[in-house]
Amino acid sequence: MPGIIGKKIGMTSVYSAAGKNIPCTVIEAGPCVVTQVRTLEKDGYTAVQLAYGEKKEKNTSKPMQGHFKKAGTTPKRFIAEFHDFADEKNLGDVVTITELFTEGENVDVIGTSKGKGFQGVVKRHGFSGVGESTHGQHNRLRAPGSLGASSDPSRVFKGMRMAGRTGGNQRTLQNLEVIKVLADENLILVKGAIPGYNGSTVYIVK
Repeated sequence: MPGIIGKKIGMTSVYSAAGKNIPCTVIEAGPCVVTQVRTLEKDGYTAVQLAYGEKKEKNTSKPMQGHFKKAGTTPKRFIAEFHDFADEKNLGDVVTITELFTEGENVDVIGTSKGKGFQGVVKRHGFSGVGESTHGQHNRLRAPGSLGASSDPSRVFKGMRMAGRTGGNQRTLQNLEVIKVLADENLILVKGAIPGYNGSTVYIVK
């Protein structure tokens, strides 16, 4: 599962060779620095730890400053581990999109959906509400209605669709086609939309 850390820039569209307009998400992917190499003998599994995004040294803890200094790089903001890299990576190596992705292949994109705060059942679950304000109903148009529990079972079942915090969850979109790779600008265009706001961190894996 080789991959790279990136940042969602926004959405655009490009035209295919057949003249079809394809909606795309622009992602600034890398370059990422290898800050640790996990080995089977030492760690019990094999993986490559990548770091992305600049961070001020004063906002970095002393242990992490030493961790980055060992890799010969400046403090980074985001760290993630990726397994099964085809090529052997060494501490301090730089990973770019050109060595991982090619146009036309499919990738998985992991992001965090937009947080929408505490929401009611209409917005959170698509309830239709009462619909009409007749028969003396007051302020009940978007209410959830009965929960279906009386003296038996005398409780609300777990998982009942109710009001609550919405969004802000990690989501994975699979098999998104890579439309274009702009190596000079470290940009990759994937077909369709991905979760998160513009500027949020995403992970692209093969």
